[in-house]
Amino acid sequence: MKRFGHLALSGLAGTAFAAFAFASAYAAGPQVVPGPAADPQCFAPWTDKTKFFKWPAKKPPFRIALANGYIANTWRIQMIQTAKAYAAQPDVAAKLKEFKVVSTGEDVAAQIAAVNNFIDSGFDAIVVDAQNPEAFKPVIRRAKEAGVVLVAFDNILDTEDAINVDVDQKGLGVYWAKWLDKHLPNGGKILEVRGVAGLSADTDRHNGIHETLDKTGKKWDIVEVFGKWDDPTAQKVTADAIAVQKHFDGITAQGGDTGVVQALLDTKHPMVPFGGETENGFRKFCAKYSAEGLKCASGGTGPAQVAVAIKVAIAALEGQVVPQSVKLPLATAEDPNFKDGQDYYSKESDNFFVGNSFPTCNINFTAQEIMGQTKENK
Repeated sequence: MKRFGHLALSGLAGTAFAAFAFASAYAAGPQVVPGPAADPQCFAPWTDKTKFFKWPAKKPPFRIALANGYIANTWRIQMIQTAKAYAAQPDVAAKLKEFKVVSTGEDVAAQIAAVNNFIDSGFDAIVVDAQNPEAFKPVIRRAKEAGVVLVAFDNILDTEDAINVDVDQKGLGVYWAKWLDKHLPNGGKILEVRGVAGLSADTDRHNGIHETLDKTGKKWDIVEVFGKWDDPTAQKVTADAIAVQKHFDGITAQGGDTGVVQALLDTKHPMVPFGGETENGFRKFCAKYSAEGLKCASGGTGPAQVAVAIKVAIAALEGQVVPQSVKLPLATAEDPNFKDGQDYYSKESDNFFVGNSFPTCNINFTAQEIMGQTKENK
């Protein structure tokens, strides 16, 4: 005999109930359905082979959580602020009963525990910037069985059982490498300032850079350092690399690019071609020192991709058709076309990522709207 609370079930009745409970758990996950997505412009599928999901529709308001890991750099701080700014917009706030934000640092186990806690607490959807995608496999299964919509962005998950929202991170590395190839006809020594070791965005960008430069047939000497996408850290490792290597012919950096250029200035290293991210301070430098040799290609995606991830989560909870993998466009600007008020903002902080909007998703933010939010857990 199996006992559920005060109700005793036996024989066929108990077997039927257990079968129903088992089936219900798995029925809670999404159905795979034909496309297109409910919002084809915003929810662009990664490829023509991308699956489309449809969850059972729920009635708002929803409980949605953001489980972030690492936060000690400008991009992550702005991402948290952008998430809060988006959740505060009237049309979004009307659909939210609760929006919870937790940042757990570089402790992978702590981030996994946070996601598990949100599942156990009955949240409808969880948005994650995964510290270690491999470690998420058990959590992905739990979320699916619980009917929780799990959306990963930036550092995506290696699965087809959760939604991924991202730019082509490897393609970003390809973009930077092509810029260096274009401006260095004879190859040369390159400083590669990477992000945070072990994260998928860092690995994909790194692979894109190396594969592209290898295909040119030129001789490249690439020196790698890890700047953690952080200005002070990137500035220090760049200065250290210059002290040892003396000279670089070109630079590519995944973040902390303002700090990298500051290191060039501090060490009196000549300005060189640079493929980098979209920090406002970096683009200010690119405009200011172009004539001295700082020929820049600035590309990436602003922290507003978290807003797209939340938008996708809400659409999924409402029973709309969404792709399993959503591809976001890159925001780019190149020398000599850096224009104040368009590609960078001379009156705004250096610590601000430009291109932090997705017009195809009707997602746009002012600097003031974002900077008015805090980075703390909510």
